[in-house]
Amino acid sequence: MTPQALEPLRKHIGSRVIGQQNLVDGMLICLLADGHLLVEGMPGLAKTTAVNALSEGLEGDFHRVQFTPDLLPSDLVGTDIYRHEKAEFEFRPGPLFHNILLADEVNRASAKVQAALLEAMGERQITVGQKTYQLPELFMVLATQNPVEQEGTYQLPEAQLDRFLMQVVVSYPTHAEELEILELDHNRQQAVEINPPEPLTQNTLFAMRKSAADIFLDPKLNRYIVDLVQATRKPELYDKEMARWCRFGASPRATLALARCARARAWLDGDEFVSPGHIQKIAPDILRHRVLLSFEAEAEGITTDDLIERLLSLVAIP
Repeated sequence: MTPQALEPLRKHIGSRVIGQQNLVDGMLICLLADGHLLVEGMPGLAKTTAVNALSEGLEGDFHRVQFTPDLLPSDLVGTDIYRHEKAEFEFRPGPLFHNILLADEVNRASAKVQAALLEAMGERQITVGQKTYQLPELFMVLATQNPVEQEGTYQLPEAQLDRFLMQVVVSYPTHAEELEILELDHNRQQAVEINPPEPLTQNTLFAMRKSAADIFLDPKLNRYIVDLVQATRKPELYDKEMARWCRFGASPRATLALARCARARAWLDGDEFVSPGHIQKIAPDILRHRVLLSFEAEAEGITTDDLIERLLSLVAIP
């Protein structure tokens, strides 16, 4: 299985979303690495449009949930309904039983609803009452959040953030890209149809995942990945400034995510093995939401991306 098999899907997303290459690559990497994606960006930057385009090109069920403060856990996982004709309770599955779930503005829901996502995202199953239900083999949560709006929002718990394989930050389009967006919107108003490609079958996707997982990762690079994650926990061994910035380091999930996503990145690039460049390319998206800054760093305007950039420059490449 080669990366060319993903080109129809990539082209379809590109026909709906102008630019945002980092977002498109992030979605494809999470798809190949069997993980979930958190997308952060200002309103109107095509986050939802990109997820819709991805779902159109995949074989499977898609469901969008608008997260609000009054959302209940049962609105996600489903509930038991009493059937009078059968005189018994019957489970009605919720949106989490779909293959692709768009959790729009995920930080608007309360902690109780966030907790309902933990089991589904971490263990691919849902427990309702005394019964546990398995989720489909293809299950992916793509969540969006607004980084600046605070009214009516809740900060995502660290346990919830750690369940996301990657966090991608979406930026504003360039001048040329915004001109293309105008043209695309004009075509849409003129009812110019964009025909989606033949959906990528789940069996093909699973074969791609196996090909990506088989990409060679040198044991020296395994140690490099562990060194990067360990440096977030013991930054004082590398740099006093970094130690002053970092409050909490990344969990072992970050180690696993770096290895899986580096293989997926190499496979997408058409390479036969993982290089240090692949690891460094995906490291910010893996570590961004797993490293906590100190209050001192936040007061100085330091961001997690600044910390990760310093980290990559200090940890020796094998």
